[in-house]
Amino acid sequence: MSFHASAEHIRVDDGHILRAVLHNSSGEAVEAEFDLNTVLGNNDGNFEWGAADFAGSAENITFTLEGGDGVPILRAELRNAAGELGHRDINLAERIGNNDGQFYFE
Repeated sequence: MSFHASAEHIRVDDGHILRAVLHNSSGEAVEAEFDLNTVLGNNDGNFEWGAADFAGSAENITFTLEGGDGVPILRAELRNAAGELGHRDINLAERIGNNDGQFYFE
């Protein structure tokens, strides 16, 4: 299940720490956090799932909830192999879920 459908107070701190209050299977609210640097990298200026440490080569990292469904979008300027920055974004709900009140990577 995409985490944002069962979450409140979603934010990204320090450019890479995803935090939210997630609801578990009992409906209880649980504070949770997840380091996006452990599953999200930079591949020649593009976000890459299954890699690591995107924030080490990123600038101007922002996070917003967009649209009527509050889709969680992470944006950053990522440096490519030539050192040039490019504006990129990624939908965190594509691969981050809520497993009984804890974030997990799909």
